[in-house]
Amino acid sequence: MLFNSHVFLFLFLPCCLVAYHVAARLGAPAKVWLLVGASLWFYAGWDARYLPLLLASIAFNFGIGRGLSQASSTDARRRFLLALGIGANLALLVWYKYAAFLLEVATGSPRDPSAEVLPLGISFYTFTQIAFLVDSYRGRADEPRPGQYAAFVTFFPHLIAGPILHHHEIIPQFRREGGLRSDWLAPGLALFSLGLAKKVLIADPFGAIARPVFQAYSIGTQGLSGGDAWTGALAYTLQLYFDFSAYSDMAVGLGLMFGIWLPLNFDSPYQAESIVDFWRRWHMTLSRYLRDYVYVPLGGNRHGTARRYLNLALTMCIGGLWHGAGWTFLCWGALHGAFLLVNHAWRALRGNAAAGFLERRAGQALTFLAVVVAWVFFRSTSLAAAMQMLRDMLRPGFEFSLGIGTALRDVVVPVALRDAGFVVPPEFAVATLLAAGLLVVWCLPNAHTIVFQGARPWSRPLETEPAPAHWRASAPLAIGAALAFVLSVIALVAAPPGEFLYFTF
Repeated sequence: MLFNSHVFLFLFLPCCLVAYHVAARLGAPAKVWLLVGASLWFYAGWDARYLPLLLASIAFNFGIGRGLSQASSTDARRRFLLALGIGANLALLVWYKYAAFLLEVATGSPRDPSAEVLPLGISFYTFTQIAFLVDSYRGRADEPRPGQYAAFVTFFPHLIAGPILHHHEIIPQFRREGGLRSDWLAPGLALFSLGLAKKVLIADPFGAIARPVFQAYSIGTQGLSGGDAWTGALAYTLQLYFDFSAYSDMAVGLGLMFGIWLPLNFDSPYQAESIVDFWRRWHMTLSRYLRDYVYVPLGGNRHGTARRYLNLALTMCIGGLWHGAGWTFLCWGALHGAFLLVNHAWRALRGNAAAGFLERRAGQALTFLAVVVAWVFFRSTSLAAAMQMLRDMLRPGFEFSLGIGTALRDVVVPVALRDAGFVVPPEFAVATLLAAGLLVVWCLPNAHTIVFQGARPWSRPLETEPAPAHWRASAPLAIGAALAFVLSVIALVAAPPGEFLYFTF
């Protein structure tokens, strides 16, 4: 069940909101179990075969977490329980996500990615529960009740593609009394509607532009031009931005509707002025997770500069492999590790002097270029395809090869318009769309800034009460959000909803 499907928009979500409000009158436990049931229904709508796996994972980790919480700090069993819990979670993830890749590495026999089936959301709910176990071992986790823990793991706005949650952010919120409130529903609906519009009206069209280019490189098409390569790279860069930010906005908006603060996962990353800044803005909860549960345990910056750089590189390689089992993902992570090393080395050389305007703009341009280059590996089906695309990006000019030009013409100029005599060169149409997309991501505020009118309510701890105090009803915003929703629904009538890119990770 997709957030952008008619079933979700007009059946699942309204029914859940009404049932939640009714259940809240019976007390906090009733509404928590209602959320658990609704979330399991949501998950089973994708593939009910993996529902027992999800339930078994929840039961196992809850049991291990309870054992860790109840054992004294001197109990020798605690270390064994933690090792058992983390080992079992990683074994499950390796079996489903990495076994085929490891077999390919060991034997040299190519695998068939189309034959691999990955349980939906397994990376997210596995990482979430590993963090819970580690915090339980460290004495930082209160022992939750079964319903609260199940809701923490399965809460449907974050279950499939994040954000990656910490127990202390969410579980206390499930203990609050009360049902639906207008001062939560209104900003939640506005944020959800803007996210829906980004997905349907912007991300999916850019995906349609990027797809034929990357397909051509995946099958080794010869004679592709620099225009082809840059079009594919920039279109995918914008598709992923709007797709992931759309999901993040919709997840946070859904959480607000149910009175739950979810952490921000996306904060205008293409406006970052350095790679360090980029990773503070892109997939923010994954960056936090890698810092707290990978980089710091490896030693962080506590053992000198060389060890710090090694830890950064290893952390980013692990982050790359988290996204997918393949050399392209490992290369993407390694590239970002190298970018971070260069960024930190440059900071050490230049000292603490404040950067001027030109230096900040140059940093922003260089950061964006580095991110685009890395996305080529992230999206490509092989290292050979990625390297060929990067070589073509060094060629001058913006002309399209014949095959790509025809494919993109069919995307950007519908047949009905061409039959009516509307003629426009595909190069001009694509360049205009790319320029418009870049203008949005570089210059305009993001959705949560628009909804909360520049305030940053997420700057305070998420588990604290109360409602979004910075929300102020705004007629232009209400009209804009309603229009975004209506246009998105109209577009969904014309074309089936597309999956979110992060569902595959």
